[in-house]
Amino acid sequence: MIELVDVYPYRFSKNQIEFFTGKRSTSKIYSGQWRMVGGKVEQGETAWQAALREMKEEVGVEPVRFWSPPTLNQFYEPKNDTIHHIPVFAAEISPDAEITLNDEHQQLKWITIEQVEQYIHWPEQARIMGLIHSLLSSKEILKEWELAIRQ
Repeated sequence: MIELVDVYPYRFSKNQIEFFTGKRSTSKIYSGQWRMVGGKVEQGETAWQAALREMKEEVGVEPVRFWSPPTLNQFYEPKNDTIHHIPVFAAEISPDAEITLNDEHQQLKWITIEQVEQYIHWPEQARIMGLIHSLLSSKEILKEWELAIRQ
């Protein structure tokens, strides 16, 4: 059973790839950390449906392209003695989209791949941003990874 999802929103700005990061609100888990979008899968949802919902809730926009890179965010949580295997989704945002943060984030910042280590302190999340950047730069996104979100 999949419990969590990660979404890595990005945009193309001035011919470079920028990643969305949101600074977590003081009243939320991971308070003060810069993070991508993520959340829990609700009953009856697929992982990709949960990722789209979380995207709309946290950032307020629908992606123009939505795909699943061939990787997982994996980590061990000692508090619960749990190993997490979290599906990863990449969401291209229109460069002129108006972002509307919900109460989970207090600030947003678009960062380049060179800035990832400065803002993202979870090694797996930084690695995933690097992978997404590499796939986008080399234009090697397979059609099998694409998710059709519009009818």
